[in-house]
Parts: sequence; C-alpha cells; structure tokens
Amino acid sequence: MKTHDFYYDLPERLIAQTPIKDRTASRMLVLDKKTGRTLDRHFFDLPDFLSKGDVLVINNTRVIPARLLGVRSDTKSPVELLLLKRIDDTHWETLARPGKKVHEGKRFTFIDNVLEAECEKVLENGNRIIRFEFNGIWEEVLDKAGQVPLPPYIHEKLDDPERYQTVYSKDPGSAAAPTAGLHFTKELLAKIKDMGVEIAELTLHVGLGTFRPVKAEDIQDHEMHSEWYDFPKEASDIIRKARAEGRRIISVGTTSTRTLEAVASKDPDMMPQSGYTNIFIYPGYEFKCVNSLITNFHLPESTLIMLVSALAGRDHVLEAYKHAVESEYRFFSFGDAMFITDLEDRNA
Repeated sequence: MKTHDFYYDLPERLIAQTPIKDRTASRMLVLDKKTGRTLDRHFFDLPDFLSKGDVLVINNTRVIPARLLGVRSDTKSPVELLLLKRIDDTHWETLARPGKKVHEGKRFTFIDNVLEAECEKVLENGNRIIRFEFNGIWEEVLDKAGQVPLPPYIHEKLDDPERYQTVYSKDPGSAAAPTAGLHFTKELLAKIKDMGVEIAELTLHVGLGTFRPVKAEDIQDHEMHSEWYDFPKEASDIIRKARAEGRRIISVGTTSTRTLEAVASKDPDMMPQSGYTNIFIYPGYEFKCVNSLITNFHLPESTLIMLVSALAGRDHVLEAYKHAVESEYRFFSFGDAMFITDLEDRNA
C-alpha cells in the first residue's frame, strides 16, 4: 500500500489556528465504520451515541513546556531544543535547531543562566543527547525556561496554554497534546459517567514524532517513532471485564488506541504494564481491543490517517474527509472531531 493512497486535498484555510471558546461546541462528524454513513453533529451530542456499559478510554498525559529557546554559551547565537524523551534526571534526547550549531561538547544557556546544558552525543537520526545543569526542581525550572510546543501548522500564538491541555491531564511528559481529548469538559465527562459509561485512564507520552511525515513510498517501509506508555491496574481491570462481557471499548484519540492495541498485541489478557511502543497501525491490521474511536481530522499521508483507515476502511475515511472539507469542518489539533463507530453496535 502506497503513502499517496492516503492523500486528500485540504484548503489551508480549514486548518484551525486557534481553539474555539467552548470545547464541546466543536463539530463532530459521526462515521459508521461498516457502511460509511456520516452524520453531522456537535461534540456535545456525544452522549446520544453512548450507552450504559460502554468504556471510554482517555490518555491523561500532560504536555510539558518542551520547547527551550536559548543561546550558545560561546557565540551567543540562538538555538532551540525540543525535549523528546527523558533518559534520567539530567539527560534528555532532543531535537536541535539549527543542528549545525549543536555539536558534541557545545554548551548552551537558557533564561538568564537559570538553566545550562551541554551536548553529549549526536545520534544517527540527528537527535542530540543533552545534559542539563540546574539548581532546584527540574519541573519548576522547566516551567520558567520552556514553552509549550505547538504543532508546526499552527502559526498563531495561543493566549491560554491550558487550551492545549485536556481537562483531565495530570501526568507530565508529552511534547504534544492528545488532541481528541481537547473537546471534553469536566461537565460533559460527569454527564457521561452518570449515564453508566465507565472511564478508564492510561498514559502515553506523545512525542514530536507524531508529526513526522511518512517519506517512504510504501507505507510498510516507514519507521514508526517510539513512545512511553503506562497501562495501570485500574484500566486493566475495567477493560478486561468489559471485553469479557462483550461491551464496547471507545478509545479517545489515536494515542489511547495505540496504547490499547500495543498492550493487547503483547498480552491478550491485557494485564497492567508499562514500556515503549512503536506500533504502526494501517489497513490490514486486525484490532484486538478498540471498537470505536473519537479522534480529530489528520494530515494527508500521515500515520494517523492510516490508523483511522485501518478501523473504518480507507474508502470510507476518504469519503468522510471529502464531506468534511466540503462542509468546512475545522482540521487538525484545534479543529473538529470525528466519532468512528458501528452505529448498530450499542450496548443494551
């Protein structure tokens, strides 16, 4: 299967640059994964498509201020580091810009010497291992020195950084938000719980690799990035019981989906675990846990639209996207939502 098979034409004006005021007021395109039928709704209509006994799985990761703007200690020329993966208390794997200024042994300063760093290693993929030097608590220092990194297709400043966090975020570690969750409010979640829908929390720290384009002509030649996840006992207990009873597992976002499917692929019993996953889901994949998916609209030729196509079928997805473009839905991180499900598969 070719990467170009997942291309669609998107006018730039439909790429949402800012979030709307009311999280739940975003539009929601409901897609029947079996028939391809679509319904135009709003996110506050989500409870109409849920039933008692459903399990909603959310990713409680929190975006950290992973973008560091500083200068080389010797020349004072500007550098930018994007934190990708924490190695230990002082070392991070980072993306450096411009890379030609970040060589092994070079030192850098951030925010009036509050934070200093040295490049210890240049990896084969071009990323850098950076050792940081600071006084105090790392998280507090990072809050002062760093900025929340927005996706490259967003060009406007975000007035309220909390709008790039889900209302249930609590475990810091992501370089990007699990954006499907941005549509929820605490009030909507409470309403869903009152319906008898169970909510299971897991964690996957989203890396910037989620925005990496697929450059391979054949999608099977693409090397997927690796991300850390935690699948705790509470989530395991809820999901194992629901699966045994044939109840619907609804994943909020591609990150939750990748976590659930990675766990199910390693352990059919889905016992508690944590680790790294680089699972790549594309058409032909047989889902082992997830039945339905709440997600946003994704970039053409991306691994995310491939995952969605694996669940609902490429033809159904591309037709739905065509409808969304014609209906002027808002796309990507701050855009509108999709709910992909079998409209006939509802719990009693």
